[in-house]
Amino acid sequence: MNKVFAAILLATALAAIEGTIVSTAIPSITSDLSGVELISWIYSAYLLTSAISAIIFGKMADLFGRKKMIIAGISLFLIGSLLCGLAPSMELLIIFRAIQGIGAGSIFPITLTIVGELFETEKERAKGQGYISMVWGVSGVIGPLIGGFIVDQLTWHFIFLLNIPFGLGAILLVAKYYQEERIKVTRKIDYAGAFLFSIGMVALLYSLIAGSNTQHWATISQVVFYVIAIVFLGLFLFIEKRASEPIIPLTLFKNKKLNVVNSLSLFSMAIVISISAYLPIYAQSVLGKNATEAGLMLTPLSVMWTVGAILSGHLIGRFTNKMIIQTGTVLLVIATTMLMFLSSSTSSLFVYFSTAILGMGMGFIAPMLILAVQASSSEEQLGTAIGLNSFINTFSQSIGAAIFGVLFNTATSEKLANIGAEHVNLNGYFDYSIFSSLQINKIIEIIAGGIRSVYTGSFIFAVVTVILALFIAKKSQTK
Repeated sequence: MNKVFAAILLATALAAIEGTIVSTAIPSITSDLSGVELISWIYSAYLLTSAISAIIFGKMADLFGRKKMIIAGISLFLIGSLLCGLAPSMELLIIFRAIQGIGAGSIFPITLTIVGELFETEKERAKGQGYISMVWGVSGVIGPLIGGFIVDQLTWHFIFLLNIPFGLGAILLVAKYYQEERIKVTRKIDYAGAFLFSIGMVALLYSLIAGSNTQHWATISQVVFYVIAIVFLGLFLFIEKRASEPIIPLTLFKNKKLNVVNSLSLFSMAIVISISAYLPIYAQSVLGKNATEAGLMLTPLSVMWTVGAILSGHLIGRFTNKMIIQTGTVLLVIATTMLMFLSSSTSSLFVYFSTAILGMGMGFIAPMLILAVQASSSEEQLGTAIGLNSFINTFSQSIGAAIFGVLFNTATSEKLANIGAEHVNLNGYFDYSIFSSLQINKIIEIIAGGIRSVYTGSFIFAVVTVILALFIAKKSQTK
């Protein structure tokens, strides 16, 4: 079991690090491949396909077995990594990142399902999922550091190629040591449902991601994609009601306990994107930090998320799952309340402290929500239920980016335009040959006001999580 769990942690680390390690390679990639205007899609392609594949692979694991599907997912991730490392153009790199994302999307739901199988008691499962959360937290810190070292010492290509030996090691460990007990039954594959869901969600996520990148929400292309999303998702619901083996059983949405858990995932993960997207802008544009210092301001979030995840596993049995989740949501409210008061005179220590509290809150919440999903789902639908929750975690980032983008731009765009600074950079490098000192001070205050608007939205989301936590199914303490 230890070797299987090690393989699970290794596979999780690959998918988690890949989400952040590429950030430090962007300057080198654009220098080699050009296409600066396509930078955001290096991230978005990975995010989009991993969201879609999470729910499909979760269902496929229920149909064909977790062992086969985790090996298939890691293999696809490695194929994408190899192609990314050899990409000759920005367009092909984005396509290969999408392939990589499909493989990565399989890893999170299936590894969590396997953890639920490897550990017999709820307390052991919580500890196992705590370690997985720890991997994600640590990856968020060391990903950019490893990426910077590789770029400095080798080339950006090795950021992707480095995945291959570790991924092959994970496949070998799973293939050799993971003994899955399955009852062979004849199953039908819902090809139509998978196709309709994929097209509809790709169209919807594309529109949300494009809008959050450009802040234009009603272009002709976006309207077309909105229509495609509505039509295909409508057809998907029609097909799923009649499918004998639906890719997403609609009965999951009749499960009130599961709906509460998924709603909590949606709002809590949206709060996280407000930190990772807007705290660096605040650090650079308002506090005058450089990019490295801005990145370090995110470190307490990852570190305390890890601490909270491990601690939550040890609290199982002493407190109910519901109490642990509620404690986490209260910490989210405290942290977002603090962030609402950020200004140009706020100390760095205050920022570190607030993000640490938020990280601790998420560390309490995230592993417990997976336990709640497992407790609310039947064994036959466990992989699908975890896949749906994983999809919602990623989908919430797109929704959050869109909402917070609207809040930030509503608070800043017109005010910046009024002082002739509508095209100002948000990296803190203000051109003193264009703007006077008085204008720059005004720009800083306007941006600070936009950041406060974002975290006012985060505060509202945090309050919603507290309310939702009241409806989490209460379980007796585990001995």
